[in-house]
Amino acid sequence: MAENTYRPRRSVLYIPAANERALAKIATLACDAVIIDLEDAVASGEKASARDRLATIFANRPQRRCEMVVRINRFGGEGGPEDLAAALACQPDGILLPKIDTPRDILEAGDALDEADAPDEVKLWAMIETPKALINIAAIAELGRDPASRLACLVAGTNDLIKETGVLATADRRYLAPWLMQMVLAARAGGIALLDGVFNDFRNSDGFTRECADSAGMGFDGKTLIHPSQIEAANAAFSPSEEALTEARAIVAAFAAPENAGKGVIALEGRMVERLHLVQAEKLLAKAVSIGA
Repeated sequence: MAENTYRPRRSVLYIPAANERALAKIATLACDAVIIDLEDAVASGEKASARDRLATIFANRPQRRCEMVVRINRFGGEGGPEDLAAALACQPDGILLPKIDTPRDILEAGDALDEADAPDEVKLWAMIETPKALINIAAIAELGRDPASRLACLVAGTNDLIKETGVLATADRRYLAPWLMQMVLAARAGGIALLDGVFNDFRNSDGFTRECADSAGMGFDGKTLIHPSQIEAANAAFSPSEEALTEARAIVAAFAAPENAGKGVIALEGRMVERLHLVQAEKLLAKAVSIGA
């Protein structure tokens, strides 16, 4: 069986650091991760008080396995360094960097983490939400191959990409799709996780479910969310189906049979199956174990 290094990030919920009611519910949520947001979701006049609230938020972090990430204001901009210092004092699982443009933005933040003696377990996440970031996506994602960079996850900022480029926002996201697939390729080349952008109309459950299925089909690891009502559908969309698990178990069992020992290709239920399919099956089963499926 392949080594299980998968960490579930099927559902990642943004929670404004200024929203005390929402913050109080973190322990009750079934999402895989939360992003405590100091950036877009917090008004300029509330940013200092939201930053000060981080210590209380993390003092009450849930005992269950739930990643807690802090999205700071732009590291090189107003409030960014102060956000980073306050976040690091809480020892989050990750720091989400908004509006990066080049690999240098991530490297500079990583240097700041090293200078602050942040544990290696504190990772960097990066928003891909500017045209320049898209142009540099391959070089950005390649940092994931260097553990010293701390880069663990990319997050599509679809709302900002629409705003910055002027493309038409359609229900099928046909104008965004080429860029989303570019992100998928880069993330896979860099060996890091990739999260899809938010779905704004949280009351449209059918539309959200369709977009999750489309996102999972593209190869994303999960979706960022703006409302707890979206968690269940996201978890379902980015979890292996029972049909897929049944097929994976059959492939593993077939290659484990004595008569197939050492074979690179075997016949299974009328089709040819290669060892690359065995690797895929093992990864899928390991993923299911991680999420309890």
